[in-house]
Amino acid sequence: MTDGDDDRSVVLLDFGGVLTTSVHDAFRAFAVELGAEPDLALRLLSEDPESARLLVEAESGRLEDEDFEAGFAARLAAHGVDAEPAGLLARMQAGFGPDREMLDAVASLRAAGVRTAMVTNSFGRDCYAGFDLEAIADVVVISGQVGIRKPSRRIYAIACERLAVEPEACVLVDDIVHNLDGAARLGIAGVLHRSAAQTLRELDERFGIRGAELPAA
Repeated sequence: MTDGDDDRSVVLLDFGGVLTTSVHDAFRAFAVELGAEPDLALRLLSEDPESARLLVEAESGRLEDEDFEAGFAARLAAHGVDAEPAGLLARMQAGFGPDREMLDAVASLRAAGVRTAMVTNSFGRDCYAGFDLEAIADVVVISGQVGIRKPSRRIYAIACERLAVEPEACVLVDDIVHNLDGAARLGIAGVLHRSAAQTLRELDERFGIRGAELPAA
C-alpha cells in the first residue's frame, strides 16, 4: 500500500473486458469467422490509421454505426477480407457477454457501501444491450454520450464530478494499460483487470476496500 491509498474509497469501472468477457477474444473470433488471421481486426484498429480514426470517431459519438461499419468493411477488404457492412458491429461483439463473477463482485462492493462509476468507451448503439447500467453503478459515463473517450483525463473528471468526489479518492479498474495511464494523470489510482478474483483482492489489499466477500481464486 502506497501513501494515501487507504483514503481511496470510490471505484471507477471499465465495461468491455472488465464487466464482460474479453473483447479481444471476441474480436479474434470475429476475424477467424471471416477466414482471416485471428489478430487482423485488433491490428487494424490499433495500427491502421484509417481504422483507428474510425474507432475514435465512433467511440466519441461523431460517427454513426452504419458509417463505421462501411468504413471498417472497406479496411478489411483492403487487407483481402470480405465482410458485409450491415451488422458488422454486432458480429464483432457477438463473442463476448457478461462476466457474472465480476458483476456479482461489484454488486457486493456496492452493497457494502462502496460507490462506483462506470466509465466506458462505447462501440455502437447496441453494445450495452442486455445490461441494466443504472443497476450496476451509481454513475454511468459513456464516451459516445459525452463526446470524449478514454484515456482523456476529461472523461474521468466527469465521473468524479458526477460522484462529487476528488480524483484522489478513486481507483480505476480497466483492462487496458493506457486507460489507466490517462486516469493516473488526474490522480486516480489504477488496477489492471485480469480476473474478478484478482481485482477484488487487489482493491482490498491495496486500498482497504472491504465488505465484499472476495471470489475464490
